[in-house]
Amino acid sequence: MFAYLVRRCILSLLVLLGAAVATFLILHLAPGDPAVLMMGDVGASPEQLRALREQLGLNDSLLTQLGRFLWRSARLDFGYSFYSRQPVATELARQLPATAELALAAFGLAVIMGVPLGVVAAIWRGRWLDSLATGGAVVGISMPSFWLGLLLIFVFAVHLGWFPVTGQGGLDRLVLPALALAVGPGALIARLVRSSVLDVLRKEYVRVAHAKGLPPSSVLIRHVLRNSLIPVVTIAGLQLGAMLSGAVVIETVFARQGVGRLAVTAILAKDFPLVQGVVFFAAVVYVSINTLVDVLYALLNPAIRLR
Repeated sequence: MFAYLVRRCILSLLVLLGAAVATFLILHLAPGDPAVLMMGDVGASPEQLRALREQLGLNDSLLTQLGRFLWRSARLDFGYSFYSRQPVATELARQLPATAELALAAFGLAVIMGVPLGVVAAIWRGRWLDSLATGGAVVGISMPSFWLGLLLIFVFAVHLGWFPVTGQGGLDRLVLPALALAVGPGALIARLVRSSVLDVLRKEYVRVAHAKGLPPSSVLIRHVLRNSLIPVVTIAGLQLGAMLSGAVVIETVFARQGVGRLAVTAILAKDFPLVQGVVFFAAVVYVSINTLVDVLYALLNPAIRLR
């Protein structure tokens, strides 16, 4: 198990290194001069622009800038935002609670919706409940989150007036964005749970458990669900990582603060340090959760460790 953990940690570090290098190079290949964009309509002189580039380190070679970025990233120091003049880490820390609140609420809803729906569809395979659950899951996966968000706003906020339209606040302002973000992952979990439960139901030990006279509920919980939910852990972990990395579309549609909306603002403003910090933060969150899921999967399934 220790060797497995070491191997996973090394692979995760390599992935983070690749993500950091790719982010740096892509941003610096984009057209435009950050110094000119920062000056805006001030009409800065060439001397002022040269001084600003020197201050920001933009006159250094690309390799030097890359090395400086990697060294600072290893210490979680992403420099200062070009526009707000605040440390990038401070900007991220300010927006992270809102994204975490939305992501955890949406993840909880996705699991609550997906697991029971998948189990019901598997148990009632070929019947109307299965068709209804499967059809609903297909619609949920196919429906764009931004369209669903707008639909929820129109129905429950504008037409019925049950919830506020947009913005931060209490639980009432969290319901609609969390639901819009949870439907797609919840539908994906439901389809995976259905397939996994159907596979486990065909196993010999399930038939043996029924032959021993165990109650159907005991067979379902102790034998079927316990084994069928193992692959679901992987998908659920990846969905949580994607949500925590920044629900860009949902935060924009519902005018919420968060890491995703911060990323959009930074990209439009060509704020290199802030964009790099946000993307690297998203990569760290995604890779960390993915590694944690792999370790949990190995703990649940000893065959992974043996291989």
